[in-house]
Amino acid sequence: MDAYTVKEIMTVAAARRLQNDSVCFVGIGLPSAAANLARLTHAPEAVLIYESGTIGATPTSLPLSIGDGELAETAQSVVSTPEIFRYWLQGGRVSTGFLGAAQIDRYANLNTTVIGPYGRPRTRLPGAGGAPEIAANAREVLIIMEQSTRAFVQRLDFVTSVGYLRGGDERVSLGLPGKGPVAVITDLCVMEPHVVRKELVVTTLHPGVTPEQVRNATGWPVVFAEKLAETGAPRDEELRALRALVGRQPDHTPMSARPILWRRA
Repeated sequence: MDAYTVKEIMTVAAARRLQNDSVCFVGIGLPSAAANLARLTHAPEAVLIYESGTIGATPTSLPLSIGDGELAETAQSVVSTPEIFRYWLQGGRVSTGFLGAAQIDRYANLNTTVIGPYGRPRTRLPGAGGAPEIAANAREVLIIMEQSTRAFVQRLDFVTSVGYLRGGDERVSLGLPGKGPVAVITDLCVMEPHVVRKELVVTTLHPGVTPEQVRNATGWPVVFAEKLAETGAPRDEELRALRALVGRQPDHTPMSARPILWRRA
């Protein structure tokens, strides 16, 4: 059977979180790969919305940006950006927000603004875009990003999008309509918020990954669930659909910086 890379199992694990009746507000990059993989496999009725105003887009390859022409060409409808946010997102019609980020903390707050001090940053990132509104208003939020101590940090350099702030009921006290992040999917594991504290807890490890690897890739003391599950290996149809989507034949070359490659038995 085909080998699969860490980035592939990460994308597959994220895609499986989408339901067939999902109305999903999609970010570019890994969120877009996961959402479109879901649409091409187990969730063909899922409606994908992009910030540029495309509703029900069905691209055959991954869009390079929210302005990619194929999104508009394949969409069921194209509306204005204000309508996307006011009617769809703020109107409570988006069931799932799918986001990535440069940094995340233990309460699933996100940074896509700067690395380093805001006034004199080491790196200026793309910025907020629609992420803060998605994080606040989508009924639930999925986050997908590669795991390292540079990205999973004790303290964010800038809070762009609110997860659970400092935990507990702080999000509720703000009156934000959305439930908030329900899962963080990485190339090592899946984390979910504790039901009370809202601190991220590792609930699922990808095949071959050890708790020590997760600890070494996280900038805060990691909490593990009492009963850890294991991510199911990608199925052949998932790998075929994903590789066609990203325009890559299965050459078995890891796409992640980590030299980890698994082979299905």
